Amino acid sequence: MTSLIELDGISHSYGGPTVLEHVHLTIDEGSFLGVIGPSGSGKTTLLRMVLGNLRPTEGVVRRRADLRIAYVPQVETVNWNFPITVSEVVLMAAAAKWYRPRATASERKRVAELLEQLGLGGFEHRHIRELSGGQQQRVFLARALHRDPELLVLDEPTSGVDVRTRHEVVHLLTDLHRNGTSVVLSTHDINGLAAHLPLIACVNRELIAVGTPAEVLTSSVLERTYGAPMEVLKHGGMLFVTDSPMGIE
Repeated sequence: MTSLIELDGISHSYGGPTVLEHVHLTIDEGSFLGVIGPSGSGKTTLLRMVLGNLRPTEGVVRRRADLRIAYVPQVETVNWNFPITVSEVVLMAAAAKWYRPRATASERKRVAELLEQLGLGGFEHRHIRELSGGQQQRVFLARALHRDPELLVLDEPTSGVDVRTRHEVVHLLTDLHRNGTSVVLSTHDINGLAAHLPLIACVNRELIAVGTPAEVLTSSVLERTYGAPMEVLKHGGMLFVTDSPMGIE
């Protein structure tokens, strides 16, 4: 299996306490990896290392030559009142060409095809604030896919969205993965998202565990990750994580 990115003993500090410490993680071609952990555990820092936006203070990040990576931010961080249309958001992926006052015919065709693929056909000229939460997330997926990425990185793709939107996002990412795109995402949503992924990395400053949901969604691993007792239940072949009664005062 071909490695896309190798994090070899990386550590990072923003000038204070260490945020990540001696992390070894390989992202292979065809990966579908969810990164879980509490707030402040280093998940976003880990994604920034993967993206190449941040250099480790220790260790080495190795990327396959000419690897195409695209990023989807949290929808909660976006200014939805900014005066921009759906097609303009997608075209921003071609940053080097953004100085041109108008998109070419081929670029407009590409945008229309992506929006159609993601269920947003005919939405090109709508303002982004007119869309639902699920549609807004799809717009930013379209922008990322405009780069034709081999690796798609998403930061909390289901944060702040309703159950229906969460299901839409999960199905979209699953379809993209089946079509050959490798996916890495961070999430707080253990039961709604992480438990459905092929591979999970548990992070809390260090890499606690990596494996399938059955391998890492255990009481011992989750307590090390979150610092509190957690109970794992199995029902209908699915795993469900809850706060342990032992942890309730």
